Amino acid sequence: MTATITTPAVVVRKSAAARHATLVTRVLTGLLFTVTGLNGFLNFMPAPDPSTMAPAGVAFTTALYATGYMLQLASGVQLVAGVLLVIGRFVPLALAILAPMVVNIFLIHVFLEPSGLGIAILVVLAEIGLAWAYRDQFRPMLQAR
Repeated sequence: MTATITTPAVVVRKSAAARHATLVTRVLTGLLFTVTGLNGFLNFMPAPDPSTMAPAGVAFTTALYATGYMLQLASGVQLVAGVLLVIGRFVPLALAILAPMVVNIFLIHVFLEPSGLGIAILVVLAEIGLAWAYRDQFRPMLQAR
């Protein structure tokens, strides 16, 4: 069974497997960001041991804490966007506000703290896959006026 999505210029047919993969990716990514966002406020997951972290990663994290607001802001964005992904509302908006955060997470693990690079790559792939799945909703935003 296929679903037809009609836009002014394009008709796209998505297979049931593609719709299912998009749903699973959206919900899992949303849960990841919801949980990490909540953790930023409630601290229910143990923080990494600084002795196991790269010095640059410790310095960056310390600087974020020192601002007094940056980790709370990042946690709030993650929480709101994660909930939007889980419930399937305003998904393109959630993906757009998460995009800079996903890039930053990836770059932190590439340059400062390599230990989490695997999950960072998965998050980047999920963001790209979801952006592709919702590409028709991004088209108007990407057109010059």
